[in-house]
Amino acid sequence: MNLHLEAIAAKIEPGRHAALLLDQAGWHLSADLVVPGNITIVPLPAKCPELNPQENVWQFMRDNWLSNRIFSSYENVVDHCSDAWNKLVDQPWTIMKLGLRKWAHGF
Repeated sequence: MNLHLEAIAAKIEPGRHAALLLDQAGWHLSADLVVPGNITIVPLPAKCPELNPQENVWQFMRDNWLSNRIFSSYENVVDHCSDAWNKLVDQPWTIMKLGLRKWAHGF
């Protein structure tokens, strides 16, 4: 998670600050987490997946490419997940649609 935060921080324009909405997964709020100075972590309320757009992305991937399958090995799981991710990345408008929240449009 620290490496991910560093990568995000590097993309933030100088003089700007980012608020990063995260669910309360243990690795998101760990005491070992090093949050860069240009990022503020905003934890979402517990057990509220409807507030986390990423939950819609995972559900879309499961519904379209990953559910009702029997995986023969760990490598097979990784291959299927990688394939699903690559299909999704090729659909940026789908990602945007999945992540939209009416309550966030006033910002």
